Amino acid sequence: MTTRMKNPAYVLPDGMKGIGTLLKAVNDSGLPAAVREFTGLRVSQINGCAACVYGHVAEARKAGETDERIFNVAAWREAPFYSDAERAALELAEHATRLADLSREGVPDRVWDDAADHFDERQLSGLILAIALTNLFNRINVTIKEPAGTTW
Repeated sequence: MTTRMKNPAYVLPDGMKGIGTLLKAVNDSGLPAAVREFTGLRVSQINGCAACVYGHVAEARKAGETDERIFNVAAWREAPFYSDAERAALELAEHATRLADLSREGVPDRVWDDAADHFDERQLSGLILAIALTNLFNRINVTIKEPAGTTW
């Protein structure tokens, strides 16, 4: 696959400044690295973003995650490898990503309450921003055909 163009965030450097600020906020939120990477991986799987799937797998490995946990993210409901907090984050990520697929409330109270039971306000804020940013990156990368293997 050939990339259609340079990443717009690099073409418009002010965009990269804003993204960098949001990423710093997520990293400073106290959200565990495993939650960041697993939710990013799951969102990217849903959106078909090869570049981000590749990147989140690499980052999860750097954070010390096992292949067993990484490879089962797509089947997290059936796999025994995740904590209740990680499951709550993954469910929130799926609902927040599939907003247009739902004919009902995008993020039901049950899903929200479960996530809020496991994360404090700062962590929950980091989680929401991380999910939103991953969706942003997925949409950019899919549009410009950014291939797997691209590093950021």
